[in-house]
Amino acid sequence: MSGQWYTLTARELAAKIKNKELSALEIAEKTLARIEAVDGKVDAFVSLRREKALKEAAAVDEKIAKGEKTGVLAGVPVAVKDLLVSEGDLTTGCSRILEGYRGIYDCTAVQKLKAADAVIVGKTNADEFAMGSTTMTSCYKMTKNPWDLERVPGGSSGGSAAAVAAREVPLTLGTDTGGSIRQPASFCGVTGLKPTYGRVSRYGVMAYGSSLDQIGPFGKTVEDVALTLSVIAGPDGYDATAANRPVPDYTAMLGQSIKGLKIGVPKEYFVEGIKENVETVIRAAIETFRALGAEIVDISLPHTKYAIPAYYVIAPAEASANLARYDGIRYGHKSKNAENILDLYVNSRSEGFGDEVKRRIMIGTYVLSAGFYDAYFKKAQKVRRLIKQDYDRAFEAVDVILTPTAPSVAFKLTDEKTPIEMYLEDIFTISCNLAGIPGLVVPAGITGGLPVGVQLFARAFAEETLIRAGSAFEQARGPWSLPEL
Repeated sequence: MSGQWYTLTARELAAKIKNKELSALEIAEKTLARIEAVDGKVDAFVSLRREKALKEAAAVDEKIAKGEKTGVLAGVPVAVKDLLVSEGDLTTGCSRILEGYRGIYDCTAVQKLKAADAVIVGKTNADEFAMGSTTMTSCYKMTKNPWDLERVPGGSSGGSAAAVAAREVPLTLGTDTGGSIRQPASFCGVTGLKPTYGRVSRYGVMAYGSSLDQIGPFGKTVEDVALTLSVIAGPDGYDATAANRPVPDYTAMLGQSIKGLKIGVPKEYFVEGIKENVETVIRAAIETFRALGAEIVDISLPHTKYAIPAYYVIAPAEASANLARYDGIRYGHKSKNAENILDLYVNSRSEGFGDEVKRRIMIGTYVLSAGFYDAYFKKAQKVRRLIKQDYDRAFEAVDVILTPTAPSVAFKLTDEKTPIEMYLEDIFTISCNLAGIPGLVVPAGITGGLPVGVQLFARAFAEETLIRAGSAFEQARGPWSLPEL
């Protein structure tokens, strides 16, 4: 085998395991050893399934030895965000309130990975209940960016992005409520896909904003995320919001020409606030698409400026309802400092939740309260409709929309930002969730030693178009190296 095993993509690993050039057990052992060697620098993982992973890998080898049919991810090590429930495994949402909790069933996405013979090695770090843009709100630790260990990986799925960038595993799953897959993908120089709302079942993922959350993959290449999406997408009897649509083979779109594809570039995404070095990389990416034969079209998404305030009304409102279940009785941490039932509710939640979660619950409760519902929540829903209509009109003229992913490269762990400044880090990603459309981030270039990702949007359920455009760009961009640790 040429090169290090951990430089292989998921597709390459699966092929070598299937051809018996490598064994699944050997790869699982090497993966666990690499995590042990590297993760002390990155802090991407919060728990490992060591014995279970080895057992699952051995079972894959046995199936191959017997000539039995195996799944497309047979033997590939995968990690999932600590918000995805898996049977018998620690699943805490990176929150003290669920400390020590083990899942009693498999999240549908995890179940599908197992059915495809992937080997689940562990859970990755995240902002508490997916609320944050850095992983700093995790109750465990801060994940570091493998490109510069003094910088954030992004959030909330920062652990999943960093685990791929550090080449601890080739594939991970994250969740994206307002950009939590795409922003860390850009910061960590990996590929990340937020599918259309309803394309992937949310059954078994800890709910933050139920009308916004989506599970999606991180990988080294567009091919790997396309392969993973083909595995985890599809209808689900346990989730009424999972679309009852057939799942195409997304990998069939790889390597296809994009000549004649119309790509819209919204003027509202190139405004004051975006760093000059980031804009330079994104402008170069636009020229790459033009050179590939795509038609670049100037467009406008006029309600973009209202996306942040609308999101920070709708998401906290839904969070305040979803997190009401953690009350010290039905779920989670139970305070020992309670003399009556009210004390138990108040103290359990006060002790179990971190500051950012408390802040969003309070905002959400306020905007849903009598007298303020119409002024805030109802108005935000109207704004959400206007933002979706912007995209609907834009997609009448173009096939894909291209934007920056974040206004800056990964910032330093020590940079002091107010909550408002932190919320603005999601300014280019949030409207995608409000509109329910898919978004793909592909590494576009390096500036100052740090990666910058280009973000692509498509119509709802047009992930094939994103895969086609992202794959063509990736080929034109050329080989992409991840940092050594």
